[in-house]
Amino acid sequence: MICPTDNAADIDQSGFWDPVHGIDWDQHRIGWAIAGGCAIITVAITCVSVLQHCRNYNVPREQRQIIRILYMPPVYAIISFFSYRYFRSYTYYSMIYVAYEAVTISAFLLLIIEYVAATAVGHRAEIALVRKDKRPLPMPFCCWRYRPTKSYFMYTVKWSVLQYVIVRPVISIAGIIFQKFGLLCDSEGYNPHFASVYLSAIDFVSITIALYGLLVFFGLTKEELEGRRPLAKFLCIKLIVMFTFYQSFVFTLLEGKVIKATKYWSETNIANGLNALAICIEMVFFALGMWWAYPSSEYWGQPDQPRVHTSIWRPLWDSINFMDFIREIWGSLRYFLGAATHHHRDRSMGPDGAGPKLNFGEAFGVAPNSNAKLLSSSDHIPYDPPSEAIRLAPYGFTAPGSALGSESPSTAGFEHRERDRESVRRDWNDHPSQGLP
Repeated sequence: MICPTDNAADIDQSGFWDPVHGIDWDQHRIGWAIAGGCAIITVAITCVSVLQHCRNYNVPREQRQIIRILYMPPVYAIISFFSYRYFRSYTYYSMIYVAYEAVTISAFLLLIIEYVAATAVGHRAEIALVRKDKRPLPMPFCCWRYRPTKSYFMYTVKWSVLQYVIVRPVISIAGIIFQKFGLLCDSEGYNPHFASVYLSAIDFVSITIALYGLLVFFGLTKEELEGRRPLAKFLCIKLIVMFTFYQSFVFTLLEGKVIKATKYWSETNIANGLNALAICIEMVFFALGMWWAYPSSEYWGQPDQPRVHTSIWRPLWDSINFMDFIREIWGSLRYFLGAATHHHRDRSMGPDGAGPKLNFGEAFGVAPNSNAKLLSSSDHIPYDPPSEAIRLAPYGFTAPGSALGSESPSTAGFEHRERDRESVRRDWNDHPSQGLP
């Protein structure tokens, strides 16, 4: 079944300038000018904010995620402007900015993980992290409790969010293909004969899991995030997602009731255009909000030292180089695949298995491994505990130290960690009586 053509008017009224009559300031062209002007303002604000971070790029592992988040308003504004300008291709454009939403949510998770890891400086947050007790899940699953000291906790949180950066682009690509062959049909609402309802259902489940995983970790570490404006940072992203979703839903409900078709535009064209125009206007304010919530002043260094400006090209490249996402996704996926195929050893086992499980601080990488012991017997090969970089590598941190200039990717040292673990296992197999992990 092919979707009915949404708009087949012979006369295309999407041109802005008439060489004979100049500009005809009808409602569509007024909206066009407003959308374009707001998009330009949004881009200008974001350029200033991003440039400030690029010139003070002193903590790359945090700032690369911040720059990615700062891209969100201009991406939404530019794509919405083009979807307003070429309203008959609205569906294609909307798929693009919705896909970037997944990138932003994932970048925010990696950012707050870096924030929490940074509290390990001087061992100030070790006790707070290790003493995280069993607690109820957020609503609506508050009847169930979870234990953050489990070794799989961080892998689960990461995968719950990072799966969206895979699922959402796949949905967008599938939607573009279905739209090309007339099988998507957003204008028909939730008609089971078309693909739109099924893609929307998959998207709803995926983003719900992502936001819930983000909420679990955000609530767990709110004490460690104090002083970093965590709520403001979170709301800047959450409100963009909420505004765009709910206003699109409202405009869809108004089709055929308040919104009526005209000679050149269908009800769906008008609803989509109003939604795109609203997004362009809103992004100006969200760009200002992000400028305030993600200030570059946090990375200016010590106040008694002169500021050293950095090159802008490397930060820009880091922000569009998503290898850290790939490493994090692969690391979490590898963990669960190993567990499913019984290649991953149960950390809760005793000496007869693979060694005792890690607690929260050890699994998260902010507390030393209490199970890494030195052999005291002279006839045994001594075992050196993993280095700080390797210890923090399972969740993508080098030695946090808050040292300016650190540039490790999110999972730097992953292979070193695996080799270190394999070495430890061999030592334990050779000397099981010593209780090595």
